[in-house]
Amino acid sequence: MTNAPNLVPLYAEIFLLIATSALLLIDMFLPAAKRSITYALSLLTLAGCALLTVGDFNAGTTVYTFHNMFVSDPMSQLLKLFSYGAVALTLIYSRAYATDRNMLSGNLGGEFYVLALFALLGQMIMISANNFLIIYLGLELMSLSLYALIALRRDNAKATEAAMKYFILGALASGFMLYGISMLYGASGTLDLGELRVALENGKTNGTIMVFGLVFLVAGLAFKLGVVPFHMWVPDVYQGSPTAVTLLLGGAPKLAAFAITLRLLGEGLLPMAHDWQQMLLVLAVMSLAIGNFTAIAQTNLKRMLAYSTIAQMGFVLLGLLSGTVDAPNNTLNAAGAATAYGASMYYVITYVFTTLGTFGVIMLLARNGFEAEELADFKGLGKRSPIFALVMTLFMFSLAGVPPLMGFMAKYSVLASVLATGQLWLTIAAVLFSLIGAFYYLRVVKMMWFDEPTDSNALVVHGDMRVVLALNGVLVLALGAMPEGILAACATAITKTLAS
Repeated sequence: MTNAPNLVPLYAEIFLLIATSALLLIDMFLPAAKRSITYALSLLTLAGCALLTVGDFNAGTTVYTFHNMFVSDPMSQLLKLFSYGAVALTLIYSRAYATDRNMLSGNLGGEFYVLALFALLGQMIMISANNFLIIYLGLELMSLSLYALIALRRDNAKATEAAMKYFILGALASGFMLYGISMLYGASGTLDLGELRVALENGKTNGTIMVFGLVFLVAGLAFKLGVVPFHMWVPDVYQGSPTAVTLLLGGAPKLAAFAITLRLLGEGLLPMAHDWQQMLLVLAVMSLAIGNFTAIAQTNLKRMLAYSTIAQMGFVLLGLLSGTVDAPNNTLNAAGAATAYGASMYYVITYVFTTLGTFGVIMLLARNGFEAEELADFKGLGKRSPIFALVMTLFMFSLAGVPPLMGFMAKYSVLASVLATGQLWLTIAAVLFSLIGAFYYLRVVKMMWFDEPTDSNALVVHGDMRVVLALNGVLVLALGAMPEGILAACATAITKTLAS
């Protein structure tokens, strides 16, 4: 038994797998009227995962297992903790919405919760993967769960169309990644990210094949992040999916996509930084431009937020591309990398929790037979419900980067990292695109407070959603005014991860 793998780093994943499988069996014997038991057990499962992960994060150690294919380090632990929180918020916000649309009815109505937890398991595997094949396995587990969730409303033509689009384009992106991985494996002879980096540093790879493999790999990553020109699926899938599933799609998976991008580019392919930095630069600028300009023309709020996501992911790429700069002696600046990667990580966390709250408000206004997806549906919300109009205002201001909210500090951190590399033109371009993007966020605020309401129906808000949504808004304000804790945690996690 001396060769038995160390299972301690996987306790959270093992617990989630066992608990979700048990949840699936329990739910089969529950009548639709008692679906709240499945909901409560899902939240308890997430709490259990958090308890198993927080101890490892406090210890601050890095542990490799399964022949270095799986790694538990501060970055993975921190991202997992935020992933649990993101999924928990999603389930809380989605409960009433899913119930009204019969997504939780029938003998297998709990499949919404089960598939959400299996998608989370895939994300956790992606976050801790240190091997090309493990990254791909986690990615497919997450993607297959999301495909099924998007098509969960089988009688809804829009949802079915969105699932087909996401499935076909997702398969294409997976093909890109697999082809890139095969080329990198052929050029280096290894699937292990650590061994790949050593081979690159020692010049034991075929440079031409490595560059071609890198291009296909970046294309696959760009699809998962939803950046231009691999963004075609984002607006259609966001709009066509049930809002509860859109929330699952646009929340925690972004944390996992950030993790594998950093693992692959910032760790395994770090010696090729000069090559992939140029690719990310083009992707970032195009995403900022097309995302912000196209969002202005949208009248559907979910579609507008989809293009907003494209622009926001452009900012995440700015942090990643400014993370490894050539020092005067042509070596990589590890300190600059840790600062920029930490800023990028803080940005994606900020984006996820602000977006969760935004879609939470959309589902708050929705009711059976009415989706509240159009911008016009938010007219006069300040008169109907001043508290939730204020909460939505905080989310819009944060996404626009208005101080002192989280979004402002996130943008400032990324821009400071870009400026530290001497790319003044890129910093100015990012600021200008942000100013353009502020228009469509402020338009929503104007409609809520200055337009007359078009809907006189009273808002029906469940107690748990009311409390959590209000807390979400308060946190966006409080953590923007006092961001030191999360920024320091991100920077420390990145520093320790890179050092290992």
